[in-house]
Amino acid sequence: MAEIPRLNGVIKALEEGKTAFAPFSNPDIEAATALGSSKFDGVVYEMEHGPFDSPTLRDTLQFMLSRRQILDSGTLAPAVTPMVRIPPNGGEMNQWIAKQVLDLGVYGIVFPHVSSVDEAWNAVRACRYPRLPEAPLYNPPGIRGDAPTRAARYWGLGQQEYYARADVWPLAPQGEVLVIIQCEEVRAIDNLPAILKEVPGIGVVLIGEGDLSQELGRPRDYEHPVVQDAITTILNTCKEHNVVCGHPHPDAQNMDRLVEQGFRFLMPPAGRSFALLEKGWQLTSRS
Repeated sequence: MAEIPRLNGVIKALEEGKTAFAPFSNPDIEAATALGSSKFDGVVYEMEHGPFDSPTLRDTLQFMLSRRQILDSGTLAPAVTPMVRIPPNGGEMNQWIAKQVLDLGVYGIVFPHVSSVDEAWNAVRACRYPRLPEAPLYNPPGIRGDAPTRAARYWGLGQQEYYARADVWPLAPQGEVLVIIQCEEVRAIDNLPAILKEVPGIGVVLIGEGDLSQELGRPRDYEHPVVQDAITTILNTCKEHNVVCGHPHPDAQNMDRLVEQGFRFLMPPAGRSFALLEKGWQLTSRS
């Protein structure tokens, strides 16, 4: 059998030193059909501030796939990698929703409001299967329940192949699961150096501009110096620990600046023309 290629397109872009592009989107069939043939590396289906609806998410994942694209590309990798932002805040120490969406076949999870080492540890654990304590890369020890049938089928793998690849990147070099934590509180900024030092398996730290600006007394005033200083602190901390930093609100006015500053996970809106995505590709030499 031919070697299984890299399946997660966002991870692939990041491994190659590129900037990855993945918008937020509501989980629905029409959006999935449009996004599935776009140039985005991935898409994050928004289920934090919208309904957590597993049947709709399942249908959305199916409509992202194109049999012709799979045939023409000669790879099992989806053209656009589906991920999900889940509802629970990090402080809730929740695990079952992560298990649910992973079992449907998503390749990554955005965890909102992760503000401590314990909360980050819990997020990574929720995305890993258990293993023996003497096994390589044991920590953080996995707690994901074992029900791989639907996810393995969606990925196009046998169950043992799925187990080998369903681990978190970059902790596991062949892992296809991307753990993205949102830094959106002052407490999170203070704890971020310890989080990135002590918790392996975090793939991306995503700025949470909306909630952060609320706490700083400047609701959605993203360009205010107080908000910008906080964002810069997060970005610099990520750079110091060699962890990708993401920005959720690139637009026509700030895209150039965000690329120059070194954000490598950008979430331009998924408009029908994809014009901002094209600009991002040009700025990062991907077109």
